[in-house]
Amino acid sequence: MTTPFSTAAVHIDLGDRSYPILIGQGLLDTPSTWTDLPKASTALIVTNTTVGPLYAHRLQTALSTHYKRVRCVVLPDGESHKDWATLNLIFDELLGQGADRKTVLFALGGGVVGDMTGFAAACYMRGVPFVQVPTTLLAQVDSSVGGKTAINHPMGKNMIGAFYQPQRVVCDLDTLQTLPQREMSAGLAEIIKYGPIADMVFLDWIEAHLDALLARDPQALAHAVRRSCEIKAWVVAQDEREGGVRAILNFGHTFGHAIEAGLGFGVWLHGEAVGCGMVMAANLSQRLGWVDEAFVRRLTTLIARAGLPTAGPQLGAQAYLHHMRVDKKAEAGEIKCVLIESPGRATVRAVPDAVLVQVIDAGCAA
Repeated sequence: MTTPFSTAAVHIDLGDRSYPILIGQGLLDTPSTWTDLPKASTALIVTNTTVGPLYAHRLQTALSTHYKRVRCVVLPDGESHKDWATLNLIFDELLGQGADRKTVLFALGGGVVGDMTGFAAACYMRGVPFVQVPTTLLAQVDSSVGGKTAINHPMGKNMIGAFYQPQRVVCDLDTLQTLPQREMSAGLAEIIKYGPIADMVFLDWIEAHLDALLARDPQALAHAVRRSCEIKAWVVAQDEREGGVRAILNFGHTFGHAIEAGLGFGVWLHGEAVGCGMVMAANLSQRLGWVDEAFVRRLTTLIARAGLPTAGPQLGAQAYLHHMRVDKKAEAGEIKCVLIESPGRATVRAVPDAVLVQVIDAGCAA
């Protein structure tokens, strides 16, 4: 166990649905991490076959002083299992154990576990409390924050879900030390995106500290996670249900989700697809005259340094367009993309198919 240092708390301001994001080391084993949560007799930890053996017992031990029963359900690992069949494993455990509507769910894992646990919490008995305990960098800086919960459908990513806020998010930075390097790079994609859409000073910092982040320096990780959560908290507080400004958080995602769906969920990690998608979206922004070539080159270089792909898979432009039309931002058949209006400022615009085809063909060139 690592001694905690300077635990930070970022506040998500949503009125009676407000909650803190705790960021620090050693949080799993710190008693105060788990105080002042909803009272219940039963807690259910939802984890997967990779994370469970590493951290489930420690979380069970920590929670056992607060709940009479702490059970655990272990899901198969991977984006390909983010579906109805796996979701039902959570419901099977809840119903099989006679869980009531005060039961608290704890999502221990990455974005897939967090999304499915949150969706299960939103649905079971029309809503039970849950806590996010993200163990991947991507989940700590993005998917665990803001209340988006969902499962995938073969025809589209995250198309079946609900907005449902957690009671708390606990980002124990120690869990990142066991993360595979590929997953670290995937998480960096979601950190990098905050610069072009909201904070170019943060982008400067990421460029200067990327080697430290890749080496998992705790102080660098603490700052990156905290600043990412601060930006997301600011956006979510303005637009909880993505009716407007929150859509800018999907920079790179319209192209990225098409890559994930086109290849088959799980072939590329979500962050890998988003990294490549940001390069395509930046190129699209340049074609529209909003950013210059130097900005596109700068972002592409940073994404490559992070260990992420910058050229898309050869799915064919029509396959990309098909999947992009299923994107949740699409309206009346029009494909909308998050674009960089100027460095540090994003917007959402409908883009003609002909322009998208040009970007896709250029972005998938070998």
